[in-house]
Amino acid sequence: MTYFVTAIGTDCGKTLCSAILCEALHADYWKPVQSGPPRDTETVRSLISNPVTTFHSEQYLLKTPVSPHAAARIDGVSLKVSSFRIPQTSNTLIIEGAGGCLVPINDEEFIVDLIDAFKAEVILVSNLYLGSINHTLLTLEALQRRQLTIKGLIFNGDSNPESERIILHHAKAKCLMRVKKESAIDREVVKKYASLLKTEWNG
Repeated sequence: MTYFVTAIGTDCGKTLCSAILCEALHADYWKPVQSGPPRDTETVRSLISNPVTTFHSEQYLLKTPVSPHAAARIDGVSLKVSSFRIPQTSNTLIIEGAGGCLVPINDEEFIVDLIDAFKAEVILVSNLYLGSINHTLLTLEALQRRQLTIKGLIFNGDSNPESERIILHHAKAKCLMRVKKESAIDREVVKKYASLLKTEWNG
């Protein structure tokens, strides 16, 4: 199986959630395009304890921490959905996107077009903050309009039961996990959430 981790915006916890998913499923990890440092691949590698996960190299490693379409233009690189090649593996693959699903990779195509091309199921990270209901439901609408399969949502941050309830009510998708705001992120934290995720994954 191939799962694509996207979010309702930037800095919503995609990398942490990708590490948890890789640890729980002993899955491979791939970041198709990285715009500027730090490299999310190296962050995930530092958080994984299992010996099975393989880390596939980024296809595009761009220098500037801005939207991929802008970073590519600065580097003189042409990003096109048709040019991406998903790594070959017999293992489950976790793909981490850049920003949200409507982040552009060029003037016509978006991250969501990569999800479609990879035939991946979507795992949406929703970082709970004021306004996140709107951002989450808009993202879900964009995914559903393209008839993409949504595996489920991960809520990240301080719990907000009412926001979570109304999002799930309209999303018609399950909650895979809730990640609290942790004072520090390390391998033990990732293993803790990986254990919780295993309980919900096939439930």
